[in-house]
Amino acid sequence: MTNAAPTAPGLISDPAQAQRRILRVLVASQILSGAGLAAGVTVGALLAQDMLGTTSLAGLPSALFTAGSALTAVTVGRISQARGRRPGLATGYLTGAIGSAGVIVAAVLDTPVLLFLALFVYGAGTATNLQARYAGADLAPPGHRARAVSTVLVATTLGGVAGPNLAAPAGALAEHLGIPHLAGLFVISGAAYALAALVLALWLRPDPLLLARTVARAKEADAATDPAAGGDTDTGAHGGVVLGALVMILTQLVMVAIMTMTPVHMHDHGHSTAASGLVIGIHIGAMYLPSPLTGWLVDRYGRMKIAAASGTTLLAAGLLAAAAPGDSVALLALALALLGLGWNFGLVSGTAIITDTVPLATRAKTQGLVDVSIAIAGATGGITSGIMVAATSYPALALTGGALSLALLPAVAATAHRR
Repeated sequence: MTNAAPTAPGLISDPAQAQRRILRVLVASQILSGAGLAAGVTVGALLAQDMLGTTSLAGLPSALFTAGSALTAVTVGRISQARGRRPGLATGYLTGAIGSAGVIVAAVLDTPVLLFLALFVYGAGTATNLQARYAGADLAPPGHRARAVSTVLVATTLGGVAGPNLAAPAGALAEHLGIPHLAGLFVISGAAYALAALVLALWLRPDPLLLARTVARAKEADAATDPAAGGDTDTGAHGGVVLGALVMILTQLVMVAIMTMTPVHMHDHGHSTAASGLVIGIHIGAMYLPSPLTGWLVDRYGRMKIAAASGTTLLAAGLLAAAAPGDSVALLALALALLGLGWNFGLVSGTAIITDTVPLATRAKTQGLVDVSIAIAGATGGITSGIMVAATSYPALALTGGALSLALLPAVAATAHRR
């Protein structure tokens, strides 16, 4: 296995310039992948409910593409560790495009087994969308890592907000082509993921992780001859990895559980697919649009404070979702906006904690493993959400999720006390 770095003149001498170019390419790919990400979130549960004729398994699609993202997180992490971010991310998005095509075929053939298999493969796009945030931080100095992560995340907003709101026209186009209405958004997701893979494969040069390793080795060489010239070193402890992972795991679990069943809850109260798309679009916007502010807050006030804010924001989201009348689109949209914001706080602060803690030599592999845990948490939230709503109610699910998010507070307090 080789970690060879780029050697073209000028790439190593000015990592700051390379970082600006890398962020521009990542932003372009994230705008595209955001549209792909939104499809499964918006209509995945409804498609399964329509094909199976039951609500109890409506959370299964979310669980499947989240479980698929777990496998992809490991794969993308290992490819990135060995060959760099560019081949890892491009492979993940291309796999997501293949999964989208599989969902369309399954809908045409009305085959639930193929649908579930395709959704599992489609999950590769979700994992890759999240893994891209790490690429934004590879070359960023420690005091700007959260802002670099947030720049990549916010780019997802454009595609993520537009994607769900294309549900109605995409459905009409799908019917014109002889494809079931609900599968229309997966036509968009397949094209978006394929284009994101192409953008990265062609233009993510220099590779951020490989260049960061080269810069780090140069600093180590300078420090060996002149200790005063040494750069920043990663001195994080095991506790940092555990806390960063816990923050992202709990926020993912709560967010996916409530988000997955919101379109089903709205459908049961007579709302249209367009209304569900609007609410999910607002939710996805809240997941990503506040990222620049969140990144600044994390870098300015510290990782721990924003991680704690994540827990309290998710609690507020759960309480409002539970209290909102089923016929109130406005209150459900506000609840889902708070849900997205709480997730954003947790993801940006948790990612910064992990990046601060793990050395470059093992960074990509560790980040992949952490994202596996996040994906498993999302799968758990997705599959249990449908079962819980069928057994109890949507308000009970929302209240449970809000209460669970409070577990972040003692974890953050304990870690802060040890430091």
